Amino acid sequence: MGIKLYREPQLENPTLIASWPGIGNIGLIAVDTLRRVLEAEEFGEIEPWDFFYPKRVLIRDGDIKELEFPISKFYFKRTERQDLMFFVGEEQPTVAGRAYAEGRKAYEMANLVLDVAVRFGCKRVFTSGAAVAPVHHSVKPRVWAVPNSEALIDEIKGYGNTILMSGSEGRGGQGNITGLNGLLLGVAKKRGVDAICVMGEIPMYLQGFALPYPKASQSVVEVLASTLKIGVDMQWMAEMVERSEGEIQRFYESFPSEIREQLDRLVHLSYVVPSEPGPITEEDKKKILEDIDRFFGQGTKGD
Repeated sequence: MGIKLYREPQLENPTLIASWPGIGNIGLIAVDTLRRVLEAEEFGEIEPWDFFYPKRVLIRDGDIKELEFPISKFYFKRTERQDLMFFVGEEQPTVAGRAYAEGRKAYEMANLVLDVAVRFGCKRVFTSGAAVAPVHHSVKPRVWAVPNSEALIDEIKGYGNTILMSGSEGRGGQGNITGLNGLLLGVAKKRGVDAICVMGEIPMYLQGFALPYPKASQSVVEVLASTLKIGVDMQWMAEMVERSEGEIQRFYESFPSEIREQLDRLVHLSYVVPSEPGPITEEDKKKILEDIDRFFGQGTKGD
């Protein structure tokens, strides 16, 4: 088990941006899009043997050639204003019956990611995921942010289209982030590295379904690009959002009309100041989710 580096790039105070799969793959799409658009170069990986089972066995000419595992790779990019490192994990190491990483393997992987970040002088880490919220898919998703240090709160308040997770939906300063996108913040805090998780809003009625939600990923990319002062061509992401909008709308229209009528009220709640009461109550939200579960015959999951 360990880290395999193919090269040692010379980086100056880089920022690490990391993500793993989650609800709507919001964080993963955002981070991987940034990596692709900036043409970041691969320079290392976390070896998979102690974290994952093989995804499949590759056979050629009747012989087993290799086992294929989920990738966990590092990339770098030097820009005029900011050197960047990226970490993209295809899967989270999980224990039986769990959707997201937790326990010893998750803690080991988080520390390996931080080992590489610290080795190259990284002082700031961003992770990204999903924020399940009472919003409608027709409106622009906001970004919820969680810092691992109180000193970062004022900085976050200056981000565009961003709210502190602790202040959303009347949470009373409380909240949690499941999986490695959250765990990495805690590991970074323990090791003296500033870290912030930025999460794009996804409508609560989409959280339990295997639909990517790049519209929220776009909001995350905009926040990261502005914060890091890097130029990003958003055309490729805009096209991805446009393609997904039609699929999501068709999915939405498959709901019974009485459910859609309830969900359409979320449009009016989407940009209500978090501390103010909105037209959808907690009982309303619970009923909506129960109706959707009954209609599709499945449960919902949290990020």
